[in-house]
Amino acid sequence: MAADALDKLNPRELGQNLKLAREQRGLRQEDAAKIIDVSRTTMTAIEQGKRRIKIDELMNLVEAYGRSISDFMRPRPVARDFLVQFRGPATSKKVENVKISSSQDEFQELCRDYLELEIIMDAPINRNYPYEYRIEGLGANQAAESIAIQERNRLGLGDGPLPIFRTVLEQDVGLRVFYMKFEDSKFSEMYYYDDELGGCLAVNQNHPAERRRWSLAHGYAHFLVHRYQSAIYYENTYQREQFADFFAKYFLMPTNGITRHYNNLLQSKSKPTIGDLCVLANYYGVSLSALVRRLEDLGVAPSGTWERLRERGIKVREAQQQLGLSPIPEQGQLLPLRYQYLAVEAFEQEEISEGMLAKFLRVDRLEARQITRILSEHTSDVTQEELIDFSVEESVQV
Repeated sequence: MAADALDKLNPRELGQNLKLAREQRGLRQEDAAKIIDVSRTTMTAIEQGKRRIKIDELMNLVEAYGRSISDFMRPRPVARDFLVQFRGPATSKKVENVKISSSQDEFQELCRDYLELEIIMDAPINRNYPYEYRIEGLGANQAAESIAIQERNRLGLGDGPLPIFRTVLEQDVGLRVFYMKFEDSKFSEMYYYDDELGGCLAVNQNHPAERRRWSLAHGYAHFLVHRYQSAIYYENTYQREQFADFFAKYFLMPTNGITRHYNNLLQSKSKPTIGDLCVLANYYGVSLSALVRRLEDLGVAPSGTWERLRERGIKVREAQQQLGLSPIPEQGQLLPLRYQYLAVEAFEQEEISEGMLAKFLRVDRLEARQITRILSEHTSDVTQEELIDFSVEESVQV
């Protein structure tokens, strides 16, 4: 049965997938050739689709690559030249590559799976992409604020806070956004773009919600201005990432909105309290340090205010709890909600097996059934800003 299915596959596409799996495993062609006892030139021919692979050879390679046979027994999209550039000190570049490489491979597989689900269901993502902005001749700060204002106007966001930022990027822009657990906490996000996959972002799920939102804005800045320059953002590269950090500041805390809300705080008092600032930071979904530094930039808070607060040993999380501030609402799970709906619908329409469903959802079959049951109870109109808790069988409406 497997041999018959193998004969139906396009050998060139299968060869590309085998090559990609080999490279992700860190193996050379010579290594792969030894696994199936052929010459390197034969291995080259297999990966180029010029020589059909035998079923026993494929089984041996699948085992060596740490993959499932189902990954190769169906046509899949190929993310061509999926290379995310590293940004960081040259002296630590080799170390960074080792630490982030597996996360980069997972990111690539998630992007390919998303596109494959769209192809299966004939449901391409709606891309609302602007033309790539040009910033030559402009200062980073000036360009960042100008583009942040233009993007907010283009998306109809006004100058208020963004309720669920990830939802905006996924549904209103058409980016593929994943929240992954990176191996190294110093990495905040990965960004990739090509014409077939479109814009793709992966954010470090291990970071607090405020930092994840900042990383989303930072990655979005790369998409808007450096679309074809894929990047992994490393925390120690502020100088190289200056524009993207400026953009995040202006996009998450627009000047008119933040000034108006700050002035409202001062209507009945001469100075804001720590509690006032915590409430305002929570309202905009940013960290207290980001908010205070933004107020310093605007000249409404004296320079060095945040440093003085930090020296006083302010405990932000304790203050937020005492004030009863609710956590920032967000879709914090690994997979976009639309992705999950596509996988469940493909399964319910018998386009994919239960095993493939579990693989697409990155869970075991029991959890896949639970997710299917939960999502089936909700409308498939995922334009609603709805948070779904997969640990229980009730949705949490925000």
